[in-house]
Amino acid sequence: MDRELTIVEHLSELRRGIIICLVALAAATLLSLPFTAFLLKILKFPARGVIDRLAFFSPEEAFLIYMRIGILCGFILSLPVILHQLWGFCAPAMEERVRKHSVFFIVACFVSFVAGSLFSYFILLPPALKFLLGFAKEDLEPVISAGKYISFVTGIIFASGLVFQMPVLSFILARLGVINYRVLRKKYKYAIVIIFIVAAVITPTPDAFNMLMLALPMLLLYELSIWICFFAQPKLR
Repeated sequence: MDRELTIVEHLSELRRGIIICLVALAAATLLSLPFTAFLLKILKFPARGVIDRLAFFSPEEAFLIYMRIGILCGFILSLPVILHQLWGFCAPAMEERVRKHSVFFIVACFVSFVAGSLFSYFILLPPALKFLLGFAKEDLEPVISAGKYISFVTGIIFASGLVFQMPVLSFILARLGVINYRVLRKKYKYAIVIIFIVAAVITPTPDAFNMLMLALPMLLLYELSIWICFFAQPKLR
């Protein structure tokens, strides 16, 4: 049987994990910096046809833009290391049958984050940008700040990546016995309300169309989470 760690040992493990995550993030960010100009072109792709050029309005803005892009790319590249450290820190509190799913947790979280990012990039952002910039009438000429645009795009991509973690989180919590499919099914009405509130907050536009574009996948993810809990929970019996 594994020895229980003291509070000091837990804090030491937490400190070690944070340092490893920061080193991995820094290394991945440095590796990404030479490609930031190319990545900027990729991030501009959802705005094709509505934004021709991006402008910057301060001497340091261009540098900060490339750094932000590099950090986002570095975060995605270092995500497996971050997830491994997160799992390693939580593992002592888990039962043996749950610990063996470490590889599943890391791979599933990474794939889910990438899937959520691609969803926002290809499905959510193009109509959202078109809608927002459609307000520029004859008397308004859009001069888009590169910093504001990159913050907007990367924020939506990151938020969507987190939202798509719902099924993975449900699997882990079901394995731990924290939730079960009956509770999720019973709370479906409340979940719908919460999902639409979250979609309204995350969605960059105030219209119902773009909110539904994010809310509908979240409802599907919630339904998927219920079925995942259904298949995951019996193994606890």
